[in-house]
Amino acid sequence: MPYPYNPAAMVPTAITDASPRDTATWRLGVVSFLNALPLRHALLERADLSLSPGVPSALIQQLIAGRTDVALLPVVDYWRNRGTLAPVSDACIASDGETLTVRVFSRVPAERMTQLHVDADSHTSIALANVLWREMYGRALELIPWEETGAESDWRDVESVLLIGDKVVRRAPRGIGLGFEVDLGAAWKHLTGLPFVFAAWFGKRGANLSSVAMELEKARDDGMARARELAIEAAPRHGWPVETAIDYLTRIMKYRITPEMREGMERFFGLLEKHGAAS
Repeated sequence: MPYPYNPAAMVPTAITDASPRDTATWRLGVVSFLNALPLRHALLERADLSLSPGVPSALIQQLIAGRTDVALLPVVDYWRNRGTLAPVSDACIASDGETLTVRVFSRVPAERMTQLHVDADSHTSIALANVLWREMYGRALELIPWEETGAESDWRDVESVLLIGDKVVRRAPRGIGLGFEVDLGAAWKHLTGLPFVFAAWFGKRGANLSSVAMELEKARDDGMARARELAIEAAPRHGWPVETAIDYLTRIMKYRITPEMREGMERFFGLLEKHGAAS
């Protein structure tokens, strides 16, 4: 099943205008990490928008429960709920190679890993790690939920750990025995030659979302145009070195879905089906 977004149109083909909007305020579930700043910054002071920030994995429940109208979801959450959800715009969070902030840290080389402690903040990154190790190394890793407390003992019994988001820059576990690193975006590019989309805007299938879709894309365009300025302003707040934040928002992260990204998503979804990880 192809990813149902028509890039030639302003709104996805799966979204209709069948029913009128009965309130002036759109409720948006947004990612709180630095990587989403170019998508959300222009939305923050809009009187007709109510933003609910959170880590990526928490946003799907908000949307399903009706507490938000649109959410910036991990793409795997869309795929697992594709009967009831549809893409809303061509704004996204993606990379064409290295991500910097979606990384596995391990005591052993990747081909020898047997366990992976996983950061529960992103469902897509966990599914991607699962697919990559099966495809690249023929290994079905034991995935173990994990939450950092900030203590050095967090890492004592960890063979390998997947971390995402700002914490990778602020407190990556380097120098304590976890000396092998795999950037999942770079690994996906090596495996497929394609970019990878981690998150995009989704809403309920059949909802009247055309007007908010246009606003999300306008906000994205404004954020991309101001990415350097936003990085300089936000880096201290997120605990990032300024130059790293500038490079991240202006070069590493991608925010518009391209035909190659659509192809990458379809390849990913196909591999989820192949390995039984799409349910």
